[in-house]
Formats: sequence, C-alpha cells, structure tokens
Amino acid sequence: MNDPMAQARQHFLDGVVHFEASRLTDAERSFEAALALAPGRASVLANLGAARVRLGKYEEALPVLQQATAAEPANADAWGHLGTACADTGRMEDALQAFDRALQINPDLTEGWSRLGGVMRELGQLEEAAGCFERAIALGADDELHRYYLASVRGGSAPDAPPREYVETLFDSYADDFQGHLTGALRYQAHEVLVRNLPPRAAGGRWRSVLDLGCGTGLCGPMVRGRGAERITGVDLSSRMLAQAGACGAYDDLIHADITPWLASALRQDDLVLAADVFIYVGVLEPVFAGVARVLAPGGLFAFSVEELPGDEDLRLMPSLRYAHSEAYVRRLAQAHGMQVRHMLRAPIREDQRRPIEGLYVYLAGR
Repeated sequence: MNDPMAQARQHFLDGVVHFEASRLTDAERSFEAALALAPGRASVLANLGAARVRLGKYEEALPVLQQATAAEPANADAWGHLGTACADTGRMEDALQAFDRALQINPDLTEGWSRLGGVMRELGQLEEAAGCFERAIALGADDELHRYYLASVRGGSAPDAPPREYVETLFDSYADDFQGHLTGALRYQAHEVLVRNLPPRAAGGRWRSVLDLGCGTGLCGPMVRGRGAERITGVDLSSRMLAQAGACGAYDDLIHADITPWLASALRQDDLVLAADVFIYVGVLEPVFAGVARVLAPGGLFAFSVEELPGDEDLRLMPSLRYAHSEAYVRRLAQAHGMQVRHMLRAPIREDQRRPIEGLYVYLAGR
C-alpha cells in the first residue's frame, strides 16, 4: 500500500478498533501514524485527543483537541473531550466554555452533562452540579455512579459505599502520580501522623504481623517497618497501586482485593491493623470493624484515620466524593466490636483548595 491517504485511513481504522477495545496506547499510536500522513484531518485529531484523554494525558490532548474543534466546530464529542482535558488541567473557565459548546451542538450528550456536573461540583456550584447529574441520569448514564455523584452534592441519604468500579478505576489511573500529587499538591500527611503516633509495643516488643488496609502505593510500609514490624501485608483494590507498593520493598505480601469482603473471610491474625485515609472511600464502616475484629490478635491495635464529621451524624458523603465520619460513630463501632479507645487525636489529613481538612486519628485496642 503506497498511497499515503490509504495508509492514513488504515491507521485510522486500526485506531478505532483499538480504542473500542480499550487498547488505548495502541489506539494513540495508530492515530498518531494516521495524523503524520494526513496532517490537520479533523476526525483523526478528535480521535487522537479522545485517546489521550482516556489515557490521562490531558496536557498532550489539549492542542490536538483545540485543532479538532477549530477544524470541525460542530463536533460535539471533540468539544466534550476538550472540556475534560481543560478541567483536568485546572482550566475551569475553558472547560465550562467547551462543555457549553458541546451541549449546544448536542443537548443529549450524556458524557458532556456528566463532566459538566463534575466541574460545577469542583467549583462549589452544587445545585447546578445536581441538575447536570440528573440530566445525565435521564439520558441513560450509569445510574449507580451518577446517583453517587448526586448524593455528594445534594446531601441527605448517601450510598453505603462508592461503586467499586469507580474506586478501582480512579486509583488505577491515579497510581503513577499518586505519591507526588498527595504529598505535594494535597500536602497529605495521614500516613505520617498515623504511624508516628503509634503507641510503643509492651516491653519494647516488635509488631510481628502488620496488615495495611488500602495500602495504596505503600506510604505506610517503610515507616512501620522502621518501627520494628517483622512482617507486613498490604491489601488494595487497585492493581496498579499494588505494583507501586511492591517496588518500595517494604511489604512481604500484597493482596489485590476489596478490603471489606476480604476481611470477612481472611484466615490470619495481626497484632497491628492500619488504615491511613482509607475510610473516605469506604462509607459505612460496620463491616470493616467486624472484619478487623476477626483478624486482630488478642491485645492487638487497630489504627486508622477518618475525615472528621462534626456533630452526631454517623457519616456523610461530601462534595469532594469522600466520606466523612463522626467521632460518635467511631466510638460506637469500637464498643460494639469489643475494642477500647487507647488514643485519639486531631490533625489535618490533607488540603483541599489549600484548606486543611481536619482528621481524626484513632487507636483502638482489641480484647
């Protein structure tokens, strides 16, 4: 095949097949090859931009999507992807304009309403966000996911837990830049505060077996190893997070699982169970406490943090899409599962929009 346009068309069609099969890196390469042979072709630009958005390459997606919308101003999908790229690079005003253009062209663009709702939520325009999520639901968007979004901005009754697929996808896509974003942009410190304030083992003993729930990329592992842990197991829902945790070398075992059902059947005993900034993505905590009570060795310690919810309400799904829990709820669960509060302190967990988010750090002793 010597005709450059025929080659470009074949690369484009290959890219579409890869994209539809979620082979996004292959799709990106195919669209790049097509674009090299057919510069400025709007359909290729739009699809290359879409692939880069799906890959989380938002900065790289921006110029090709800007070219695509300039070349084909009536392409609602391209405007929608441009809005997503702008939002995820912090260009909120540009994102709003792009979504507005997309929805003027196609008022039934489901993903456009969903993403516009997300931008409104991040800007604190909660009623407007709710309207967008309701519109997305009416157009057939994922009902469970969008009712979760809706609960975060409407308040009142919230789902007991976030959709599993949402959490897994979020952290798989977040894994490569997780530690840098947490400790840099969000000034995350829950792991440091939680481990630093662990009470010493009796008579200078060591933690024989440590279970790190929601271990993520392994921020707690090296610190607790430095406190004398003999064996550390990490559990996380994200396989890509676990790959990062494995690279740090602090863990003896890493388990890919949802912590709540896994705890219900795990056959083990641990004298220290950690959960640093994990329960913000769990919601209702009764099953977790029941599971920890199963695996906690006699006299063991359960140490965790929660985003604190003032007052007596048990928990609330916040506009950040994170759950906050009250001290009263934590104390009631501890008592119900035979644990005693050994220590409790308040300190920031992270920042949100440069505002410290207050956390409650809890250390419970088992029977």
